[in-house]
Amino acid sequence: MSSRELIVLGSASQVPTRHRNHNAYFLRWDEEGILFDPGEGTQRQMTLAGLSATQVTRVCITHFHGDHALGLPGIIQRLSLDRAKHPVEIHYPASGQAFFERLRHATIFMDAATIVPRPISEDGVLAETKGFKLSAAKLEHAVDTYGFRLEEHARVQLIPSRLAEAGISGPLTGELLRKGTVEVGGRTVRVEEVGETRPGQAFAFVMDTRPCAGAARLAQGVDLLVCESTYLDTERREAHDHFHMTALQAAELAREARARRLVLTHFSQRYEDTTPFLDEARPLVADVVAAKDLDRIEVPRRSRPA
Repeated sequence: MSSRELIVLGSASQVPTRHRNHNAYFLRWDEEGILFDPGEGTQRQMTLAGLSATQVTRVCITHFHGDHALGLPGIIQRLSLDRAKHPVEIHYPASGQAFFERLRHATIFMDAATIVPRPISEDGVLAETKGFKLSAAKLEHAVDTYGFRLEEHARVQLIPSRLAEAGISGPLTGELLRKGTVEVGGRTVRVEEVGETRPGQAFAFVMDTRPCAGAARLAQGVDLLVCESTYLDTERREAHDHFHMTALQAAELAREARARRLVLTHFSQRYEDTTPFLDEARPLVADVVAAKDLDRIEVPRRSRPA
């Protein structure tokens, strides 16, 4: 099983169907488990996917429309029920503070989990750990909405052929990475001589928006882009009027941003078959997936230099 993958818990938009639950997406990123936009039924979908609430380390809510947030009370209460030992940070638009408070304390329960509210009031970095940074950008919707980007820190990638030329192998390789230099045969070898600084893997979550500058910034160069595609392009005017995208617009975003893999989701209930969504997107993006509930989609790996 990949240590970096997206698990689709729901792929519907405003109205769920027999085959699509309300929104919810779980990103497994090494030791981090980020739950995006938990709509109604998220707890049950997590059970079907083999996930536990205690795997959630962070929740990201793009906006406070019901199909993106009505599952939050159940998740919070389940964290308490299951005695989650770690704090769980919840990122959400600051203008929706009243809605967050209502969802946070929607019913009576034994409040035992450590929930850390992180309201968003502007674009920028929301959190930074040793391994990655999480940032947000404003999107263009009928209410305050933010998209999210998770990006691994850039790192030096050693090139085996250069290591061999420099006579570096075994424990010396680890020392070079730790210290930045190593003594070999009477000379000092710097890590820059035998490696290249490469950007880390990146993931973007763009939901409930028209095409906009914020979406473009979030999607730039990502390995996996999850993007709403509520409509087909025959309904482009309707999509615009309701602050949404079509599959073709999602593909245009992915192509211009050079995203490596595109996941289409948030489908209107009027569409039973998602094949036409793929037909619209594939001429522009080679690697595209129409999300289905309980899909597991790997964050594409990056090739190593020779």
